[in-house]
Amino acid sequence: MTFKSLAAGTATAIALATATFAMNPTVGGAPMLVERNIIENAVNSPIHTTLVAAVQAADLVETLQGEGPFTVFAPVDDAFAALPAGTVETLLEPENKEMLQKVLTAHVVAGDWSAADIIAAAKSSPDGFYHFNAVSGDALSAKVVGGNVYIFDESGNAGKVTVADVDQSNGVIHVVNKVLVPK
Repeated sequence: MTFKSLAAGTATAIALATATFAMNPTVGGAPMLVERNIIENAVNSPIHTTLVAAVQAADLVETLQGEGPFTVFAPVDDAFAALPAGTVETLLEPENKEMLQKVLTAHVVAGDWSAADIIAAAKSSPDGFYHFNAVSGDALSAKVVGGNVYIFDESGNAGKVTVADVDQSNGVIHVVNKVLVPK
């Protein structure tokens, strides 16, 4: 092997690695690595500290590190801060663990749903909404408005997908700007 072929092979490997890395969006300025699972990436996101604390308090870490695949609509810290005063603190109390699990699993869907999949399903639906269920059993709906994807909870509150298609080793995360609240 010559130096020239070794250098060319190394350059190709670096280019492929960079292209793979560049294809996955950053979240809050932090790189999200495809080879990491949902939890491993979430703990590196500076805009998901409340979500990570809630997942830990709800004992859902092991589940979200599991094989999946899962699609997670991940609310940012500002979304939790926008809830009525005291809501997050109340949900994080040990005696409210079941309620916290319900809220968090209302943001998780079985399967690996890309934004393109969700958009196609919504656009092909007669009412313009893609209707589906979270793993909590709660109904969610997706609609495309002005080129943006919105996820609606059962009460009709909508969270805008602000960062789509953050691929994980066990699914995908779509960052949303609202907490989806089950009934």
